Amino acid sequence: MHLVKLLIFVLILAFSHDHVMSQFSPFNTSVIPVTKDTITSLHKVSWWLLKSTWDPYNFLIDLDAPFTWKECAVRHSQIPCWFQGECRFPLSCHDRLCKEAHIYANPRCPSLNITAKYGCSICPVTPLNPISNSCKLSQLTTEVLSLYVTDGRNPYRSVYLPIGIQFVVSCAPSSLLRSFPKGVQGVAAFSWSGLALPRQLSFTKVADKFALCLPGSSSAQGVAFLGDGPFYFTPSPNLDLRTILSYTPLIRKSSKSLGYYIKLNRISIKGKQTIHFPLPIKSNYVKLSTVVPYTTLRSDVYKALVTAFSKATKKIPRVNAVKPFSLCLKASAIGSVRAGFRVPNIDLETQGKKVWTISGDNSMKLTGNGAACFAFIDGGYEMEDAIVIGTFQLENNFLFFDLQNQKLGFSSSLLVRGTPCSSFNFTQILFH
Repeated sequence: MHLVKLLIFVLILAFSHDHVMSQFSPFNTSVIPVTKDTITSLHKVSWWLLKSTWDPYNFLIDLDAPFTWKECAVRHSQIPCWFQGECRFPLSCHDRLCKEAHIYANPRCPSLNITAKYGCSICPVTPLNPISNSCKLSQLTTEVLSLYVTDGRNPYRSVYLPIGIQFVVSCAPSSLLRSFPKGVQGVAAFSWSGLALPRQLSFTKVADKFALCLPGSSSAQGVAFLGDGPFYFTPSPNLDLRTILSYTPLIRKSSKSLGYYIKLNRISIKGKQTIHFPLPIKSNYVKLSTVVPYTTLRSDVYKALVTAFSKATKKIPRVNAVKPFSLCLKASAIGSVRAGFRVPNIDLETQGKKVWTISGDNSMKLTGNGAACFAFIDGGYEMEDAIVIGTFQLENNFLFFDLQNQKLGFSSSLLVRGTPCSSFNFTQILFH
């Protein structure tokens, strides 16, 4: 049995990811399920690592992480032994990938200058917990993972070879998992970094493109795509979601900045009248985040937004505020999630004058006791970024990150079309 596994391993390493796909698959996109944690409202992706068991691993989605990391320990070995679970392939400090990882070293983390003690046979890195902002010293290594490919409608498993891809990942101690959702074993990097998951696994012809569609509840399953598509959801089987997207430039603030930004011209709130106000910020850059549950704004921006929304909803009865929110409405007066909350839309006019509409499904949060609260947070005056768009406002929106052309495609709420993020067909795994 071990001989068979070793032969499979040799075959996988003998082919690059692009070569395997070009020879054995007619598809150019991988697909990964996405789920939401009830307690933290954070989202995770699941995939399989080729090891002694085939249970999927769960990773928190992070648009800022320089590399993927997971709980594991490194044991050096002279022979391939990763089928036994704990053995990895550590990289040396001379490796090109190690040098790239060190470009993004966080100055708040422990020093990486440990070659005097450990030599250059390892690549020291400091994986970061984005929730607690804590980091630990560990090693950069490699894993082999298995992903589904897709024709845009269904996930497929190859019958020729396992779609196994060797990619760079950091190990981390179990203590770094504190504050994570239950069952999450690490962080999946979806950033600008060359070591991020999409950029390592993207197909040559559609390099540096991925899509996220976050589910709105823990009982639903969203989807992430690595590649160019197409993308079809079951309620509209003939509609490629790429055809409904609006695009705006995707901004990288500096060569060492890993997060994704877009630029806003204005925010408008539509009721019986349209309320406009200029953003009281210097650059108008807005950050996208998958580790912040609700859109968080610097205090001056937050006060302007809440004041405008309060004026636009002045005829709707108020109820007592529920922390961490400051404005709550009577839930029965604005309808239901299923029918859509009857509150004014919030329009974000992006660079290029494309409008990203935040409807009631993404602006109002049911908090119990008859309250529906304006789901935006006051982040204080010391925020580094004046606006950080959080996961609640991203849910059931289709986002297409085209890093190659530096642009973001966005759909606004798919619920308006009756096509939630949970409607990709994961029900049947096909073979090709």
